[in-house]
Amino acid sequence: MRDKHIQMIARELLISDNRVKATLSLLAEGGTVPFIARYRKELTGGLDETVIRKIRDRNAQLQQIASRKESILKSLTERKLLTHALKKKIEACFSPSELEDLYLPYRPKRRTRATVAREKGLEPLAKLLFSQEIGLEPELEASAFLNTHKGVHNEEEALAGARDIIAEWINENPQMRKKMRRLFLTKSIVHSKVVKGKREEGIKYSDYFDWNEPIDKMPAHRLLAMRRGEKELILSLSIAPPAEEAIRLLEYQFLKRNGGGSNHIQKAIQDSYKRLLKPSMENELRSHTKKTADEVAIKVFAENLSQLLLAPPLGPKRVMALDPGFRTGCKLVCLNEQGKLLHFETIYPNPPQERVKSAASTIRKLVKQYQIEAIAVGNGTAGRETEAFLQTLGLDRSITIVMVDESGASIYSASDAARDEFPELDLTIRGAISIGRRLIDPLAELVKLDPKSIGVGQYQHDVDQKLLKGSLDDVVVSCVNSVGVEVNRASKELLTYVSGLGEVLAKNIIQYRNSNGPFNSRKQLLKVSRLGPKAFEQAAGFLRISDAKNPLDRTAVHPESYHIVKKMSQDLSLSLSELIDDTNQQKRINIEAYINGTIGLPTLQDIMKELAKPGRDPRDRFEPFSFAEGINTMEDLRVGMWLPGIVTNITDFGAFVDIGVHQSGLVHISQLADKYVKHPADVVKVHERVRVRVVEVDLRRKRIALSMRPESPE
Repeated sequence: MRDKHIQMIARELLISDNRVKATLSLLAEGGTVPFIARYRKELTGGLDETVIRKIRDRNAQLQQIASRKESILKSLTERKLLTHALKKKIEACFSPSELEDLYLPYRPKRRTRATVAREKGLEPLAKLLFSQEIGLEPELEASAFLNTHKGVHNEEEALAGARDIIAEWINENPQMRKKMRRLFLTKSIVHSKVVKGKREEGIKYSDYFDWNEPIDKMPAHRLLAMRRGEKELILSLSIAPPAEEAIRLLEYQFLKRNGGGSNHIQKAIQDSYKRLLKPSMENELRSHTKKTADEVAIKVFAENLSQLLLAPPLGPKRVMALDPGFRTGCKLVCLNEQGKLLHFETIYPNPPQERVKSAASTIRKLVKQYQIEAIAVGNGTAGRETEAFLQTLGLDRSITIVMVDESGASIYSASDAARDEFPELDLTIRGAISIGRRLIDPLAELVKLDPKSIGVGQYQHDVDQKLLKGSLDDVVVSCVNSVGVEVNRASKELLTYVSGLGEVLAKNIIQYRNSNGPFNSRKQLLKVSRLGPKAFEQAAGFLRISDAKNPLDRTAVHPESYHIVKKMSQDLSLSLSELIDDTNQQKRINIEAYINGTIGLPTLQDIMKELAKPGRDPRDRFEPFSFAEGINTMEDLRVGMWLPGIVTNITDFGAFVDIGVHQSGLVHISQLADKYVKHPADVVKVHERVRVRVVEVDLRRKRIALSMRPESPE
């Protein structure tokens, strides 16, 4: 069975069986996706993380199907229903729905109308009717099955029972279910109606109060919106093809127009479709389309999250951070280069207190006292007003003032992680610390949050939560390991996502660091409680020790390859440090001379890239950004204005852009570019800086329509 799985996956992904087999073996041995993609390229043929995850997930699906097959075969064997032909069909089936179709006629049933008819002895009559032999007289045949003791009082009762049995046969026919499933998938229409008396309550769903659309044309976000309306009892939905088309398909398969009793078969067909097939197929279709819509929404969420996590960091700078407010004031903190709290207090530069002079004096004093290099301002309530106040202080031009997205900061403030780190501090102070740290290193700070609370998703509460969590966890793991982690500065939350570690080992690393001081080598990690050779193998290459004696411990070169780099330096009569520092010397190396039985060209090429830029950060360089001056609220907007903005979220239907007025505007997909755009992610990315034009401002509904297309010439 495993070989069949390998062959299927290889065929689906258009790669060789050997690459799939090697990947599955590495996963089975405990290899993580980042480790396999980075350090086992020779075995996988250089498969990237995306393909490795597809192999992992598809294999898990096939294993579930195999487990279900075993369960079905066991049930059939125990009930002495398994034939050689049926067993062969089950073993050859790899579609969950078709597998259930094969099992359906044999599945233990609750009492049905067909069951009752069989108990009345009407199955032979059903077989006679179903044969539709020429000259068959149904009423005459039915008279032989009258039995008052069993509840068959007349010919019509006998024929009705026989039709119930035939209806069940039609419903349980695997070939017909396959054809009907295809019809539902390709020809179904989604009908949406408002529930009686719910017009006012469900006004936000007014677009769907009377809506019809082919299922194969409907975008995922619209289906999820309708399903949410249905869940809230505002909308009623039906999803099915035209009934006459479905009936026609059944008649073509089962009805002999000139046969005896064909009118009874026609009645059985209509009953089977309405009572059995249609509800079954609609439920299947609902499940299928929901799964597809979930996958689309989760994919968008995952891509957005990845872009946000990999946003350019300011880097190790001394930062002042403000969580702005009006009545309660602005919570202010000063942090050192590593994000350690140095000072906190509250200032009141905004209404109603407006202690402007006092706030200005405090800012100037703290900037000087703590040698502040940048100021982070949360982009929530009073954010633009606080930024405008800071701009009036005449601070040194080298001090960058940056608006920081504070989505989820309040959730972090109340989290266990925040309480553990700052048990004595108020929630609002913790929020200001988080804002400052997001500027220094977005990835290191955002991993402390449940990804769902970051606010870059679409219908995240409506989709499959297990699937969502798995996908977002994959994204965080990928981002953390692609950047690498400084082991002596990392939080427990950041270390948790490092390949091979997890929460327990992350906690043990922190405890060891607190008890013994900073790590001075990667080898020292093996002294951490429960961190054995396997965890070390998986994690070591992604952990950095910037002050290590061995310069390779500061790079992404894995310890298992240190001997290769050492041999290179010896061959050039250089120390390791001299080799790393001199790119001209690196060019003298003929890497093919170092290929051996375990290390091939892909690993050697990665080593050379790392030596050229040791410990390089793959994220873009940080560039300051400012919103338009004087545009602080929606009331300040005018149609036609061009404004700078930052993309905060991407959906199937467009991109949301923060233009500094406390309400993101929507650039509809049709307004992203002059040419056809398949998906907004093809044009923009989360955290990208863009210029947008105001198209419409709806103050009542707090909606802003934006465009990135150039204005049409008059």
